[in-house]
Amino acid sequence: MARDYNVIDADGHILEPLDLWQRYMDPAYRDQAPSTVIDENGKTRLLIGGKMLGSEKGLGNLGAVGARDGTVVVDDAREYEQGRKGGFDPHARIPDMDLDGIDAAFLYPSIGLFAGAVEDVRLSAAICRAYNRWLADYCKPYPDRLFGVAMLPLQSVDLAIEEMRFARNELGMRGVFVRPNPYSGKMIHHPDYDRFWSEAEDLDMSIGFHEGGGGSSGMPQVGLDRFETRGARHIVTHTMEMMMACLAVVWGGVCDRHPKLRIGFLEAGGGWIVPWLERMDRHYTDQGFNDSGLSMRPSELFQRNCWISFEPVEGSLKVLADYIGPHKILWATDYPHPDGFFPGAPEMVRKNLEGLSAETVRQVMAGGAKGFYGLE
Repeated sequence: MARDYNVIDADGHILEPLDLWQRYMDPAYRDQAPSTVIDENGKTRLLIGGKMLGSEKGLGNLGAVGARDGTVVVDDAREYEQGRKGGFDPHARIPDMDLDGIDAAFLYPSIGLFAGAVEDVRLSAAICRAYNRWLADYCKPYPDRLFGVAMLPLQSVDLAIEEMRFARNELGMRGVFVRPNPYSGKMIHHPDYDRFWSEAEDLDMSIGFHEGGGGSSGMPQVGLDRFETRGARHIVTHTMEMMMACLAVVWGGVCDRHPKLRIGFLEAGGGWIVPWLERMDRHYTDQGFNDSGLSMRPSELFQRNCWISFEPVEGSLKVLADYIGPHKILWATDYPHPDGFFPGAPEMVRKNLEGLSAETVRQVMAGGAKGFYGLE
Protein backbone atom coordinates (compact mmCIF):
# COMPACT_ATOMS: atom_id res chain seq x y z
CA MET A 1 0.00 0.00 0.00
CA ALA A 2 1.46 3.33 -1.07
CA ARG A 3 2.18 5.90 1.62
CA ASP A 4 0.35 9.22 1.64
CA TYR A 5 2.67 12.22 1.82
CA ASN A 6 0.88 15.11 3.50
CA VAL A 7 3.78 16.68 5.43
CA ILE A 8 7.27 16.71 3.89
CA ASP A 9 10.48 18.13 5.34
CA ALA A 10 12.24 19.36 2.21
CA ASP A 11 15.61 20.00 3.86
CA GLY A 12 16.58 17.97 6.89
CA HIS A 13 20.16 17.05 7.76
CA ILE A 14 22.10 14.07 8.96
CA LEU A 15 25.14 14.05 11.25
CA GLU A 16 27.96 12.13 9.63
CA PRO A 17 29.60 9.59 11.97
CA LEU A 18 33.22 10.64 12.36
CA ASP A 19 34.40 7.26 11.05
CA LEU A 20 32.18 7.43 7.95
CA TRP A 21 35.00 8.08 5.51
CA GLN A 22 37.31 5.53 7.06
CA ARG A 23 34.60 2.90 6.59
CA TYR A 24 33.21 3.87 3.19
CA MET A 25 36.03 5.60 1.31
CA ASP A 26 38.10 4.09 -1.49
CA PRO A 27 41.24 2.70 0.20
CA ALA A 28 43.41 4.67 -2.24
CA TYR A 29 42.21 7.91 -0.64
CA ARG A 30 41.56 6.77 2.90
CA ASP A 31 44.71 8.38 4.30
CA GLN A 32 43.29 11.74 3.12
CA ALA A 33 39.81 11.14 4.52
CA PRO A 34 38.11 14.03 6.36
CA SER A 35 39.04 13.95 10.03
CA THR A 36 38.67 16.03 13.14
CA VAL A 37 41.43 17.97 14.86
CA ILE A 38 41.64 20.12 17.96
CA ASP A 39 42.55 23.71 17.18
CA GLU A 40 44.64 26.09 19.28
CA ASN A 41 41.54 27.08 21.25
CA GLY A 42 40.70 23.51 22.13
CA LYS A 43 37.76 23.32 19.68
CA THR A 44 37.04 20.35 17.45
CA ARG A 45 37.42 21.36 13.81
CA LEU A 46 37.28 19.54 10.49
CA LEU A 47 40.44 18.78 8.52
CA ILE A 48 39.53 18.17 4.88
CA GLY A 49 41.69 18.47 1.81
CA GLY A 50 44.50 20.01 3.84
CA LYS A 51 42.23 22.81 5.13
CA MET A 52 40.92 23.30 8.65
CA LEU A 53 37.26 24.23 8.31
CA GLY A 54 34.24 24.81 10.49
CA SER A 55 33.18 27.47 12.96
CA GLU A 56 35.63 28.79 15.51
CA LYS A 57 33.07 27.52 18.03
CA GLY A 58 33.86 23.99 16.86
CA LEU A 59 31.67 21.15 15.62
CA GLY A 60 30.30 20.28 19.04
CA ASN A 61 26.97 22.06 18.71
CA LEU A 62 26.21 21.02 15.14
CA GLY A 63 23.50 18.62 16.33
CA ALA A 64 22.13 20.80 19.12
CA VAL A 65 18.63 21.15 17.71
CA GLY A 66 16.50 23.14 20.11
CA ALA A 67 19.19 25.73 20.82
CA ARG A 68 17.32 28.29 18.70
CA ASP A 69 14.54 28.59 21.27
CA GLY A 70 16.60 27.73 24.31
CA THR A 71 15.29 24.23 24.98
CA VAL A 72 18.84 22.95 24.43
CA VAL A 73 21.68 24.88 25.99
CA VAL A 74 24.57 25.61 23.63
CA ASP A 75 27.61 24.42 25.54
CA ASP A 76 31.13 25.17 24.29
CA ALA A 77 32.27 21.92 25.91
CA ARG A 78 29.69 19.89 24.01
CA GLU A 79 31.07 17.09 21.84
CA TYR A 80 29.92 16.44 18.27
CA GLU A 81 28.94 12.87 19.20
CA GLN A 82 26.41 14.31 21.67
CA GLY A 83 24.29 15.68 18.83
CA ARG A 84 20.68 14.64 18.39
CA LYS A 85 20.72 10.88 18.03
CA GLY A 86 18.40 10.91 15.02
CA GLY A 87 21.08 12.74 13.06
CA PHE A 88 23.31 9.67 13.27
CA ASP A 89 20.73 6.88 13.53
CA PRO A 90 17.69 6.49 11.25
CA HIS A 91 15.88 4.36 13.85
CA ALA A 92 16.06 7.30 16.28
CA ARG A 93 15.01 9.80 13.61
CA ILE A 94 11.68 8.20 12.76
CA PRO A 95 10.16 8.79 16.24
CA ASP A 96 11.25 12.43 16.01
CA MET A 97 9.51 12.71 12.63
CA ASP A 98 6.41 11.02 14.04
CA LEU A 99 6.34 13.52 16.89
CA ASP A 100 5.81 16.27 14.31
CA GLY A 101 3.63 14.22 11.95
CA ILE A 102 6.28 14.36 9.19
CA ASP A 103 5.71 11.71 6.54
CA ALA A 104 9.02 12.07 4.67
CA ALA A 105 12.30 13.92 4.99
CA PHE A 106 14.87 14.74 2.31
CA LEU A 107 18.34 14.65 3.80
CA TYR A 108 21.35 16.91 3.28
CA PRO A 109 24.81 16.74 4.89
CA SER A 110 26.36 18.61 7.80
CA ILE A 111 30.14 18.10 7.66
CA GLY A 112 29.75 17.33 3.96
CA LEU A 113 28.63 20.90 3.24
CA PHE A 114 32.35 21.69 3.22
CA ALA A 115 33.33 19.20 0.49
CA GLY A 116 33.24 21.85 -2.22
CA ALA A 117 36.34 23.43 -0.71
CA VAL A 118 38.53 20.42 -1.56
CA GLU A 119 40.84 21.44 -4.40
CA ASP A 120 41.98 17.92 -5.35
CA VAL A 121 39.07 16.88 -7.57
CA ARG A 122 39.77 13.14 -7.32
CA LEU A 123 39.85 13.37 -3.54
CA SER A 124 36.60 15.36 -3.58
CA ALA A 125 34.99 12.69 -5.77
CA ALA A 126 36.12 9.97 -3.35
CA ILE A 127 34.69 11.93 -0.41
CA CYS A 128 31.36 12.33 -2.22
CA ARG A 129 31.18 8.66 -3.22
CA ALA A 130 31.79 7.49 0.34
CA TYR A 131 29.24 9.92 1.75
CA ASN A 132 26.57 8.94 -0.78
CA ARG A 133 27.07 5.23 -0.10
CA TRP A 134 26.74 5.83 3.64
CA LEU A 135 23.65 8.02 3.17
CA ALA A 136 21.98 5.32 1.10
CA ASP A 137 22.59 2.88 3.94
CA TYR A 138 21.20 5.39 6.46
CA CYS A 139 17.96 5.67 4.46
CA LYS A 140 17.66 1.97 3.60
CA PRO A 141 15.59 0.85 6.64
CA TYR A 142 12.85 3.41 5.81
CA PRO A 143 12.84 3.75 2.01
CA ASP A 144 9.40 5.38 1.89
CA ARG A 145 10.25 8.02 4.55
CA LEU A 146 13.95 8.89 4.35
CA PHE A 147 15.36 10.15 1.05
CA GLY A 148 19.03 10.95 0.59
CA VAL A 149 20.17 13.90 -1.50
CA ALA A 150 23.52 13.14 -3.11
CA MET A 151 26.69 15.20 -2.78
CA LEU A 152 28.65 16.00 -5.96
CA PRO A 153 32.26 17.04 -6.71
CA LEU A 154 31.27 19.98 -8.90
CA GLN A 155 34.91 21.09 -9.07
CA SER A 156 34.98 18.70 -12.06
CA VAL A 157 32.04 18.54 -14.46
CA ASP A 158 33.00 15.03 -15.60
CA LEU A 159 33.28 13.67 -12.07
CA ALA A 160 30.09 15.44 -10.99
CA ILE A 161 28.20 13.80 -13.86
CA GLU A 162 29.72 10.42 -13.01
CA GLU A 163 28.64 10.74 -9.37
CA MET A 164 25.16 11.96 -10.30
CA ARG A 165 24.71 8.89 -12.51
CA PHE A 166 25.91 6.64 -9.69
CA ALA A 167 23.53 8.28 -7.21
CA ARG A 168 20.58 7.87 -9.55
CA ASN A 169 21.25 4.50 -11.14
CA GLU A 170 22.97 2.62 -8.31
CA LEU A 171 21.59 4.27 -5.18
CA GLY A 172 18.14 5.29 -6.42
CA MET A 173 18.43 8.88 -5.23
CA ARG A 174 16.08 11.51 -6.61
CA GLY A 175 18.16 14.64 -6.12
CA VAL A 176 21.61 16.14 -5.66
CA PHE A 177 22.81 19.23 -3.88
CA VAL A 178 25.40 21.82 -4.84
CA ARG A 179 26.64 24.94 -3.12
CA PRO A 180 25.54 28.32 -4.55
CA ASN A 181 29.11 29.59 -4.31
CA PRO A 182 31.53 29.57 -7.26
CA TYR A 183 33.34 26.28 -7.75
CA SER A 184 36.90 26.70 -9.07
CA GLY A 185 36.19 30.36 -9.73
CA LYS A 186 33.19 29.71 -12.01
CA MET A 187 29.55 30.59 -11.44
CA ILE A 188 26.99 27.91 -12.13
CA HIS A 189 25.80 29.42 -15.42
CA HIS A 190 29.28 29.15 -16.96
CA PRO A 191 29.15 27.30 -20.31
CA ASP A 192 31.39 24.56 -18.91
CA TYR A 193 28.45 23.40 -16.76
CA ASP A 194 26.04 22.97 -19.66
CA ARG A 195 26.75 19.24 -19.91
CA PHE A 196 26.00 18.89 -16.21
CA TRP A 197 22.58 20.53 -16.58
CA SER A 198 21.77 18.37 -19.60
CA GLU A 199 22.62 15.24 -17.65
CA ALA A 200 20.46 16.35 -14.72
CA GLU A 201 17.55 16.68 -17.16
CA ASP A 202 18.20 13.25 -18.66
CA LEU A 203 18.44 11.61 -15.24
CA ASP A 204 15.37 13.49 -13.94
CA MET A 205 17.32 14.68 -10.90
CA SER A 206 16.30 17.65 -8.78
CA ILE A 207 19.08 20.13 -7.98
CA GLY A 208 19.05 21.69 -4.52
CA PHE A 209 21.24 24.73 -3.89
CA HIS A 210 22.36 24.71 -0.25
CA GLU A 211 24.84 27.05 1.43
CA GLY A 212 27.26 26.11 4.19
CA GLY A 213 28.48 27.92 7.31
CA GLY A 214 29.00 31.66 7.10
CA GLY A 215 32.71 32.23 6.69
CA SER A 216 33.84 28.76 7.77
CA SER A 217 33.24 26.62 4.70
CA GLY A 218 36.42 27.23 2.74
CA MET A 219 34.52 28.40 -0.36
CA PRO A 220 34.19 31.98 -1.66
CA GLN A 221 31.30 33.70 0.11
CA VAL A 222 29.88 37.16 -0.41
CA GLY A 223 30.13 39.67 2.42
CA LEU A 224 32.98 38.13 4.39
CA ASP A 225 35.14 41.14 3.63
CA ARG A 226 32.56 43.49 5.16
CA PHE A 227 31.36 41.71 8.30
CA GLU A 228 33.24 40.07 11.16
CA THR A 229 30.63 38.59 13.49
CA ARG A 230 29.23 35.07 13.08
CA GLY A 231 25.62 36.25 13.05
CA ALA A 232 26.16 38.89 10.38
CA ARG A 233 28.10 36.49 8.20
CA HIS A 234 25.41 33.83 8.49
CA ILE A 235 22.76 36.39 7.51
CA VAL A 236 24.60 37.69 4.47
CA THR A 237 26.19 34.55 3.04
CA HIS A 238 23.16 32.28 3.05
CA THR A 239 20.71 34.68 1.47
CA MET A 240 22.94 36.64 -0.89
CA GLU A 241 24.79 33.61 -2.24
CA MET A 242 21.38 32.07 -2.96
CA MET A 243 20.16 35.25 -4.65
CA MET A 244 23.19 35.16 -6.94
CA ALA A 245 22.68 31.46 -7.71
CA CYS A 246 19.07 32.28 -8.61
CA LEU A 247 20.24 35.11 -10.85
CA ALA A 248 22.75 32.78 -12.49
CA VAL A 249 20.31 29.99 -13.35
CA VAL A 250 17.42 32.31 -14.35
CA TRP A 251 18.99 35.43 -15.91
CA GLY A 252 22.07 33.45 -16.91
CA GLY A 253 19.95 31.21 -19.12
CA VAL A 254 20.34 27.81 -17.46
CA CYS A 255 16.59 27.33 -17.02
CA ASP A 256 15.87 28.69 -20.50
CA ARG A 257 18.27 26.22 -22.15
CA HIS A 258 17.17 23.26 -19.99
CA PRO A 259 13.37 23.35 -19.71
CA LYS A 260 13.03 20.08 -17.77
CA LEU A 261 15.30 21.11 -14.88
CA ARG A 262 13.99 21.22 -11.33
CA ILE A 263 15.99 23.66 -9.17
CA GLY A 264 15.43 24.47 -5.50
CA PHE A 265 16.80 27.30 -3.35
CA LEU A 266 17.15 26.07 0.22
CA GLU A 267 17.82 27.37 3.74
CA ALA A 268 18.16 31.02 2.79
CA GLY A 269 14.66 32.27 3.55
CA GLY A 270 12.03 32.81 0.89
CA GLY A 271 10.81 36.37 1.25
CA TRP A 272 13.46 37.77 -1.10
CA ILE A 273 12.29 35.87 -4.15
CA VAL A 274 9.45 38.18 -5.19
CA PRO A 275 11.39 41.49 -5.36
CA TRP A 276 14.30 39.60 -6.93
CA LEU A 277 12.13 38.20 -9.72
CA GLU A 278 10.44 41.55 -10.18
CA ARG A 279 13.83 43.21 -10.57
CA MET A 280 14.85 40.64 -13.17
CA ASP A 281 11.54 41.12 -14.98
CA ARG A 282 12.02 44.87 -14.97
CA HIS A 283 15.44 44.48 -16.62
CA TYR A 284 13.97 42.00 -19.10
CA THR A 285 11.32 44.54 -20.14
CA ASP A 286 13.78 47.44 -20.31
CA GLN A 287 15.53 47.04 -23.67
CA GLY A 288 18.41 49.13 -22.41
CA PHE A 289 19.23 46.42 -19.88
CA ASN A 290 17.97 43.21 -21.45
CA ASP A 291 21.17 41.52 -22.55
CA SER A 292 19.95 38.14 -21.28
CA GLY A 293 18.86 36.52 -24.55
CA LEU A 294 16.02 34.82 -22.64
CA SER A 295 12.99 33.53 -24.51
CA MET A 296 10.57 34.43 -21.70
CA ARG A 297 10.34 36.56 -18.59
CA PRO A 298 12.50 35.52 -15.60
CA SER A 299 9.40 35.09 -13.41
CA GLU A 300 7.99 32.69 -16.02
CA LEU A 301 11.20 30.68 -16.01
CA PHE A 302 11.04 30.48 -12.22
CA GLN A 303 7.47 29.23 -12.41
CA ARG A 304 8.46 26.53 -14.85
CA ASN A 305 11.72 25.33 -13.31
CA CYS A 306 12.21 26.52 -9.73
CA TRP A 307 11.12 26.06 -6.12
CA ILE A 308 12.05 27.99 -2.97
CA SER A 309 12.10 27.06 0.71
CA PHE A 310 10.65 29.29 3.42
CA GLU A 311 11.62 28.93 7.06
CA PRO A 312 8.69 27.93 9.32
CA VAL A 313 8.68 31.30 11.10
CA GLU A 314 8.61 33.55 8.02
CA GLY A 315 5.62 35.87 8.16
CA SER A 316 5.90 36.64 4.44
CA LEU A 317 4.89 33.07 3.57
CA LYS A 318 1.18 33.85 3.86
CA VAL A 319 1.54 37.00 1.76
CA LEU A 320 3.61 35.42 -0.97
CA ALA A 321 2.08 31.94 -1.25
CA ASP A 322 -0.38 32.83 -3.99
CA TYR A 323 2.06 35.21 -5.72
CA ILE A 324 4.70 32.51 -6.16
CA GLY A 325 2.26 29.64 -6.31
CA PRO A 326 1.95 27.33 -3.29
CA HIS A 327 3.08 24.39 -5.42
CA LYS A 328 6.46 26.16 -5.77
CA ILE A 329 7.02 26.51 -2.02
CA LEU A 330 9.02 24.22 0.25
CA TRP A 331 9.62 24.36 4.00
CA ALA A 332 12.17 22.63 6.20
CA THR A 333 13.00 21.69 9.77
CA ASP A 334 16.80 22.02 9.42
CA TYR A 335 16.87 19.18 11.97
CA PRO A 336 19.17 18.53 13.83
CA HIS A 337 21.12 21.79 13.51
CA PRO A 338 21.10 24.28 16.40
CA ASP A 339 19.11 26.83 14.40
CA GLY A 340 16.66 24.16 13.29
CA PHE A 341 12.95 23.98 14.09
CA PHE A 342 12.17 20.94 16.20
CA PRO A 343 9.76 20.10 17.53
CA GLY A 344 6.87 22.04 16.03
CA ALA A 345 7.95 23.07 12.52
CA PRO A 346 4.84 21.85 10.66
CA GLU A 347 2.56 23.64 13.09
CA MET A 348 4.58 26.85 12.67
CA VAL A 349 4.08 26.63 8.90
CA ARG A 350 0.35 25.99 9.25
CA LYS A 351 0.00 28.97 11.59
CA ASN A 352 1.60 31.20 8.98
CA LEU A 353 -0.95 29.94 6.44
CA GLU A 354 -4.06 30.62 8.52
CA GLY A 355 -6.92 32.00 6.46
CA LEU A 356 -5.68 30.57 3.17
CA SER A 357 -7.45 27.82 1.26
CA ALA A 358 -7.11 24.16 2.15
CA GLU A 359 -5.55 23.56 -1.27
CA THR A 360 -2.90 26.23 -0.64
CA VAL A 361 -2.05 24.64 2.71
CA ARG A 362 -1.89 21.18 1.10
CA GLN A 363 0.47 22.38 -1.59
CA VAL A 364 2.80 24.15 0.83
CA MET A 365 2.91 21.30 3.33
CA ALA A 366 3.70 18.60 0.76
CA GLY A 367 2.73 19.39 -2.84
CA GLY A 368 5.72 21.61 -3.51
CA ALA A 369 8.18 19.03 -2.22
CA LYS A 370 6.51 16.22 -4.18
CA GLY A 371 6.83 18.25 -7.36
CA PHE A 372 10.41 19.27 -6.74
CA TYR A 373 11.71 15.84 -5.79
CA GLY A 374 9.48 13.90 -8.21
CA LEU A 375 7.75 12.07 -5.36
CA GLU A 376 4.43 11.17 -6.91
